[in-house]
Amino acid sequence: MADIKDPENTIIMTLKGGDVTIELLPDVAPQHTARMKELARAGAYDNVCFHRVIDGFMAQTGDVANGNMEKDFNIGRAGTGGSDLPDLPAEFSKIPHARGSLGAARSQNPNSANSQFFINFKDNDFLNGQYTVYGQVVSGMEHVDAINRGEPPMNPDRMISVKVAADV
Repeated sequence: MADIKDPENTIIMTLKGGDVTIELLPDVAPQHTARMKELARAGAYDNVCFHRVIDGFMAQTGDVANGNMEKDFNIGRAGTGGSDLPDLPAEFSKIPHARGSLGAARSQNPNSANSQFFINFKDNDFLNGQYTVYGQVVSGMEHVDAINRGEPPMNPDRMISVKVAADV
């Protein structure tokens, strides 16, 4: 954890292979950053599955309503929900959807992001300016690369825990 510059705006996501450190971008997307920290601090992301994982594209997770593998889990519903909190307005920026970047998942409505997010496996420039970027993996990307693929995966992986580094 020595490489963490801003513990209050850094997420530690524990996956089956190990920890993934994500630097959030509060100056770029303050509302998305605040939402991720709020849900992480509530434990809402713990045990939530990766419900849509497309090789060469991205891994999507964060459905706290339907994706928790410890609470009435049904993979068919994972990805259809969010949290009890209101949707967020888009916070588009010039930050590219580069490998390891964290993007806000949403419906066709640009202002419908809630709790779901995705991590890009590669540079996905076609997403630039269309989805809010609010974080960047700074270590542990190899653990993201190892997530089981599928839409949905037959044996989905999960975020074992998601914490704000300042709280660890």
